[in-house]
Amino acid sequence: MNANVAVENIPGIALWNDPTRPVAARVDALIAAMTLQEKTAQLYGVWVGASDQGGEVAPHQHDMEEAVDLDALLPAGLGQLTRPFGTGPVDPALGALSLARTQARIAATNRFGIPALAHDECLAGFAAWGATAYPVPLSWGATFDPDTVRRMAAVIGRDMRAVGVHQGLAPVLDVVRDTRWGRVEETIGEDPYLVGTIATAYVQGLESAGIIATLKHFVGYSASRAGRNLAPSSMGPRERADVLLPPFEMAVRESGVRSVMSAYTDTDGMPSAADEDLLTGLLRDTWGFDGTVVADYFAVAFLKTLHGIAADWPDAAGTALGAGVDVELPNVKAYGAPLAEAVADGRVPEALVDRALRRTLTQKVVLGLLDPDWDPMPAALDGADLTDPAALRGRIDLDGPENRALARAVAEKAVVLLSNDGTLPLGRPRRIALLGPNADEPVAVLGCYSFPQHIGVRHPATPLGIELPTLRDTLAAEFPDAEITVARGTGIDDGDLSGIDTAVRAAREADIALVVLGDRAGLFGRGTSGEGCDVETLALPGAQQQLLDSLLDLETPLVTVLLAGRPYALGRAVEKSAAIVQSFFPGEEGTHAIAGVLSGRVHPSGRLPVSVPRGTGSQPATYLGARLAHANEVSSIDPTPAFAFGHGLTYTRFDWTDLTVDSQEAPTDGEFGLAFTVRNTGEQRGTEVVQLYLHDPVASVVQPVQRLVGYTRVDLEPGEARRVHVTVPADLASFTGRDGRRIVEPGELDLRLAASSADPRLTARVTLTGAGRHVDHTRRLHATVGQEPLAQA
Repeated sequence: MNANVAVENIPGIALWNDPTRPVAARVDALIAAMTLQEKTAQLYGVWVGASDQGGEVAPHQHDMEEAVDLDALLPAGLGQLTRPFGTGPVDPALGALSLARTQARIAATNRFGIPALAHDECLAGFAAWGATAYPVPLSWGATFDPDTVRRMAAVIGRDMRAVGVHQGLAPVLDVVRDTRWGRVEETIGEDPYLVGTIATAYVQGLESAGIIATLKHFVGYSASRAGRNLAPSSMGPRERADVLLPPFEMAVRESGVRSVMSAYTDTDGMPSAADEDLLTGLLRDTWGFDGTVVADYFAVAFLKTLHGIAADWPDAAGTALGAGVDVELPNVKAYGAPLAEAVADGRVPEALVDRALRRTLTQKVVLGLLDPDWDPMPAALDGADLTDPAALRGRIDLDGPENRALARAVAEKAVVLLSNDGTLPLGRPRRIALLGPNADEPVAVLGCYSFPQHIGVRHPATPLGIELPTLRDTLAAEFPDAEITVARGTGIDDGDLSGIDTAVRAAREADIALVVLGDRAGLFGRGTSGEGCDVETLALPGAQQQLLDSLLDLETPLVTVLLAGRPYALGRAVEKSAAIVQSFFPGEEGTHAIAGVLSGRVHPSGRLPVSVPRGTGSQPATYLGARLAHANEVSSIDPTPAFAFGHGLTYTRFDWTDLTVDSQEAPTDGEFGLAFTVRNTGEQRGTEVVQLYLHDPVASVVQPVQRLVGYTRVDLEPGEARRVHVTVPADLASFTGRDGRRIVEPGELDLRLAASSADPRLTARVTLTGAGRHVDHTRRLHATVGQEPLAQA
């Protein structure tokens, strides 16, 4: 059989090009027609950069890999194009043209006319020059608002699809276990239920736009020892099953996700990219995932170079492919000639190649890449004069008003008011001292996977591509009648003390002082937060604590503002600062959101997705600890946080009253119904984030003191009340038992309705009856929450 064979239904085209035929039949026919080299060519990517002149992409020379010869590779085909927009600054329209021309060449060069699947990063927005920089995932978690995150993701996906990208490498579902880890900013938080619900919403939004979402990093990356990037993961099977796996399970079951990325790390000596029980047994055979598993960049090669479990490249290829890694990224290494060699000499069954190939080709067929009317030109270039690339510059806007409005909406919901003695909102101060290293720094709102911080720093002569107003800019607009004095005080991490006296003088002469502290995002040591920017302690970087302490000694009220990628211990500021405002890299509209919270234009509604530590050296510690992980009399280390998971203040007050429980008992396959009233008793509108925690006082294996099993946002005007109804299935009490199976055990439970993990407001003491019941991946994952308006008081 060959590429020119005609089949029935549509005369003159091959079966695999016939959109009237079933997807599986098209894929099977194509696989049967391919040579081994053509098969393996679909299982790897090539790292490229789009041309800023609209020409074809150019291979990216990465320092971990040798150069790639596209001319030699393309006759056999190509599986993926790696980060065409996220490799260098390129005008979006010219990048789209460059990608389209390259896709046309790829399809024309291989005998089946198969284009590549193009992927890019989208951890905090499409990581392309000129694209909207949204808040980082830790801010998504702070919103406790899946609906808003879903809308954001749909717009991100729309923008990616408009320029010819097919797959986005997001979201991150790693649950934070140690906030010293540099990639905390990329995570959604320290609770698996919060991570799972927010990440699932993000996937749903991305997939609704036709973009293949990618769950990462599967699994255990965030549990590395001492918070070091790429270190071995220390966790037992129950921590893995009950903390780290549930977000992935939820997303696979509920989101329609089509790709999963294996993690770099090893757990108890088993690298994820070599773990057949994980990537095939659990992910596919148990959970039913039928998409592609892609390798985290270089992870297949790492089986040889870092993990030492493969003797050579063919061995690495066979090990990863056998485990269930379908696609090698970012470049061809083991899945090219070495894999073909391993198949030819019998070390790797060709059936494993066909298994991975079937998954990758299925996605290309579903995307329409093999249809006879497939056109490499994206819709964004419809009607454009492609003969004059220079005229295309600026044609595609990836940061329009709709995007910026959405970025601001997310940022506003993500700002967390940690403390407030009544100083906020500010009213109309005459003299404001704006102090600190992030007070007038444009990129202070960006995470390490934003384009300016990830790629733009290597191109200092290129404009940022987006507007990044500093807090100085937005405060001037928010308080037009105020005199604002700016003093840096010290740098982010330079340890410079020479400017502190100037900052102190400015604060002494002001009505209110704002000190803006935090991080600079970067990669591999270029920042204080980001991939490879791990820290030994949770002290503020550099001399920032010295600056903060000097300002706390003054009589001028001090508001502490954090623009950071992780939580930090703040020392005396916890008690002495007039207010503390926490923001986790809130994106390009973030300073507008913060200024709005300071003025009262924005009513703060964010809640902490990670605890804020009291001490600098108490990690690893999360609110999910068992009893022995909390403060006690037998250790001199107190891990109690300064501000607990779920904490966040508002500018109003809420009363929680009138709890009713439909029954104090239910069988282990039943459910409980709760209802209670939340009323805004203050003078401003506001949002209460109701959180439901489960406490299991006696279980057959050690349990965390409590864990989040549900939440909802309740928006109320002054005097307004809502009756909140919650149905709690017994399945939410399940955990991994002594035999390694998930079980719901009979016994007493506390269902705590709380404003944070440290602030329970109402508690329902209920009992599960009957025999213990084993549950599996089909169990119920959510409480059902509804709201009913009540008459105003």
